[in-house]
Amino acid sequence: MQTILKISGSLAVVLALAACASSSPDVIQRGDAQRMAQVQDGVVLSVRDVVVDGSQSGIGAAVGGVVGAIGGSAGSSVQREAQVLGVLAGVAGAAAGNVIERFSTKEEALEILVQLKGGERRAIVQAKGNEVLVAGDVVILVTTGGKVRVTKAPK
Repeated sequence: MQTILKISGSLAVVLALAACASSSPDVIQRGDAQRMAQVQDGVVLSVRDVVVDGSQSGIGAAVGGVVGAIGGSAGSSVQREAQVLGVLAGVAGAAAGNVIERFSTKEEALEILVQLKGGERRAIVQAKGNEVLVAGDVVILVTTGGKVRVTKAPK
């Protein structure tokens, strides 16, 4: 029972840390803070909700594997049995950590179709922010460091 509580506590820490790593169109990376940006005028054609799939960097699997192995090996006082339990729990922990990382890094976003002044059309996927965009809105596309974001044009 204590082993399960240790594993649950460790997974809660992993989830809490992963939840802090969300992106937002309102947050600018330090390297982009003083770069010149390209700006284009356009009009929103449509906006729809999408989900950006979570990442799998391997950190969740690594943490889950270590936590599982430690917890599993503590599950028996017989050395050979503890080793087997440690390996099995490590594999299960790695799989669980991978799923937790992927789930916790999923992000709700918007797919915004924009028609530029020159007639070109662009589709941009960006994180949901505080700004509400609807078809017909006059917007600007700001491109900085290869990243594009859509924001309402100032009036």
